[in-house]
Amino acid sequence: MSLFATLSRSVALAVMLVVTSPAALAQLEPTDEQRQAAVEIADSLRYGHYADITFDEAWSQDAFQRYLDILDGQRAYLLRSDIEPYRHLETGMADALFNGELDDAFDLYNTFSDRQQSRLESLLAKLDEGLDFDFESNERLEIDREESPWASRQSELDELWRKRLKNDALTLALTDQDSEQIEDNLRQRYEGQLTRLEQTESEDVFGVLMAAVTSSIDPHTGYLSPRQGESFDIQMSLSLEGIGALLQSDGEYVKVSSLVPGGPAERAGVLEPADRIIAVGQEEGEMVNVVGMRLDNVVDLIRGPKGSVVRLDVVPAQAVDMTRSQTVEITRDTVSLEDQAGHGEVIEVERDGEPHRLGVINIPTFYVDFDAWQAGEEEYRSTTRDVAKEVERLKEEGVEGIVLDLRNNGGGALQEANSLIGLFIDRGPTVQVRDAQGRIQLYGDSEAGTLYDGPLGVLVNRLSASASEIFAGAIQDYGRGLVLGTPTFGKGTVQTLNELSHGQIKLTRAKFYRISGDSTQNRGVEPDIDFPSLIDPERIGESSLDNALAWDTVQNVQYRRYGEPETMLDKLIAQHDARAQDNANFRYLERQSTLARQLREQHTSVSLNREQRQREMEAQEAEQLSLENQRRRALGLEELDEWMDARTDEPDNTEEADSTEDDATAVDRAYVLESAEILLDYAHLQDSQRLAAKR
Repeated sequence: MSLFATLSRSVALAVMLVVTSPAALAQLEPTDEQRQAAVEIADSLRYGHYADITFDEAWSQDAFQRYLDILDGQRAYLLRSDIEPYRHLETGMADALFNGELDDAFDLYNTFSDRQQSRLESLLAKLDEGLDFDFESNERLEIDREESPWASRQSELDELWRKRLKNDALTLALTDQDSEQIEDNLRQRYEGQLTRLEQTESEDVFGVLMAAVTSSIDPHTGYLSPRQGESFDIQMSLSLEGIGALLQSDGEYVKVSSLVPGGPAERAGVLEPADRIIAVGQEEGEMVNVVGMRLDNVVDLIRGPKGSVVRLDVVPAQAVDMTRSQTVEITRDTVSLEDQAGHGEVIEVERDGEPHRLGVINIPTFYVDFDAWQAGEEEYRSTTRDVAKEVERLKEEGVEGIVLDLRNNGGGALQEANSLIGLFIDRGPTVQVRDAQGRIQLYGDSEAGTLYDGPLGVLVNRLSASASEIFAGAIQDYGRGLVLGTPTFGKGTVQTLNELSHGQIKLTRAKFYRISGDSTQNRGVEPDIDFPSLIDPERIGESSLDNALAWDTVQNVQYRRYGEPETMLDKLIAQHDARAQDNANFRYLERQSTLARQLREQHTSVSLNREQRQREMEAQEAEQLSLENQRRRALGLEELDEWMDARTDEPDNTEEADSTEDDATAVDRAYVLESAEILLDYAHLQDSQRLAAKR
């Protein structure tokens, strides 16, 4: 029996009476201001970008392909014959850009827009007729079509969209929605996309075209329209009220790329990097489906006044099927300096029946109160000042070593990374910055003396970026301490924002290099001791971005090494591995990381058979649930009935959530506790070396 009943004759008749032939979309053309801005962007790229760009036929081909990928990356709308009239742009994109001749690129967009309008109207017409899928066939839908050839016949795309519509309906059916809810949801989705398409303006087309031009060079260079420039300024002033999450497009979906330290989303603990947002709602009212919606429109829905609540329908990063979503609530707020301040704690580690005290200082970002600093206030807040106070406090409490936790620290003020390094070394260089002309500027700590010269560890992960990587790399190069965790993000470039006659351009102007001469770009900082991670480096990080600038080296600078921790790594890794084998959280992290990678590699298509789809989904989640419950059994925790409950399984009260015992059972906490264990091993090995040297 069909899942869907067709519309009744009366409803169908009503639809026929009120629906008229849809109006054709306006054919958009470039303005004189945009033509001039294109020329200015071309000149900026040629003379101001860090990379040595040759605007030849090869570049034109890359930029044209990038434009097609942005327009129709899944090869779902355009036919090969639609593209053929514009093939001359494959060799002539550079000339078109430098001459401000944008008409052909706009015409290609208009062709794409017409095809998209026709497709959405066709989908809505099918919904009006009533869906009649039985979900009993053995068909499968290919998920990623980026490498697929362009269709040569309309019938090929019709078949693709028949499967896509069927999959959309099946995805909703598997969330226990009835036929009316499914049709309403799909209608809302397609009508929303059609409305947004009808509202497209010339500036939108110009933005897409310039995105193709700039991102063909590197992912951090980009054009900002006058509206986007205004939004960027608001974000830089930290006055924007929202949820404190950085978002990016991921095909038809909007993905969380990182969380702002101390922001509402991080405090709520309901979002993680690589989560996908499929619907947005306010505190009351219906959720708005945002699949296929433009990123800036999704951001506008999520923004709102401080204190208000936004609801998000989220598919967790570890979910392999889009049917597995959950609704979370976040109270909008601003991010204050206090929320981002470094803060420390003491962890007790027992060895041979004796307690040992280790300090851990969490550093969410590299910040400085610029207004207070420029006003000459003596007690202005900064990362270095706040961490220095924590170091002094931990020293008074007699800790045997200090771990600096830079996980999820996306960077910030470069001057603070330099001065923070100065707390742990007796002045010296910290980072090299190379510009497009090959000139290298050396930054460093100029103040004599150190605040702390004891055993030091730096804990990093894939979301440690920019200034965090400079700090971790310098500590590693100086031999001043151990770097623990996972390879960092790899953001080793510097951008500036330049005004255009129309809009602005964010331009990559320089690269960071460690004092050893190695770039932090693309590869990031490799830890001395690796920890397993649930963050997929193929989805998050510089190396996951198209056209990221390459890793390279410059001449190293002279600097004094403070130790040789690499000589102890074999022993430290052996001791760490032995503990990890007995640590339920670490075993879980290792196995879950391996399983997630395997599931992603296997998940290249989805079944359109309901029972088969259900079996595949249940089998995948059964493996994930089994791993989670193995961890829980080892820790003496109550087992879960469903894998999705792991994201929402929180302690029932604040006192329980804040207890040390509960913190010790958290997977995330395992990184901190093991870092303390490793640092204690390191401190003992250093003591042994000093004793041996005295004999």
